[in-house]
Amino acid sequence: MKKVLVILAEGFEEIEAVGPADVLRRAGVRVVMAGLEALRVRGAHGMELAAEALLSDVADESFDAVFLPGGLPGATNLLASEAVGRILKSTAARGGVVSAICAAPIVLAKHGLLTGKTFTMYPGFDKYLGGLVPTGRLAERCGNVVTGKGPGAVFAFARELAAALGVETEEVFRGMFVALP
Repeated sequence: MKKVLVILAEGFEEIEAVGPADVLRRAGVRVVMAGLEALRVRGAHGMELAAEALLSDVADESFDAVFLPGGLPGATNLLASEAVGRILKSTAARGGVVSAICAAPIVLAKHGLLTGKTFTMYPGFDKYLGGLVPTGRLAERCGNVVTGKGPGAVFAFARELAAALGVETEEVFRGMFVALP
């Protein structure tokens, strides 16, 4: 069974965390929701989620993928974390999938994980990208990097993340009445 780590930082975009995590779980993926600094994490729109673990408690585990939801200040809180950087780099070095949606690809850029990759993200974060240019598409998968544009892209993003893991989502989406091109 594939295993994905979702890192929740204070100010995360709620739908971007819950939507892909739900799709992955329905598809049979083990998803671990880890709070960056606390087990109860408040999202950008005031919703509070209970994480299953603290990041520090699962940081040494091996995951097939790491997923960073966007939102503000969630993405900048992830950007400031040295632990997140270490986990992303070690996952990528092992050939695992690193993924981020909305503003969170700035974290991938900071750690050199978008260099030479096709990626997308929420517009307006150029100062974090070092000259890299996102495509503007809803979702992109380039090698072991998966990115999504924003809240409206959660299903397209979840499909690409699952595909990067070799997991099929067609039946899941059919059962959820999700129609994707």
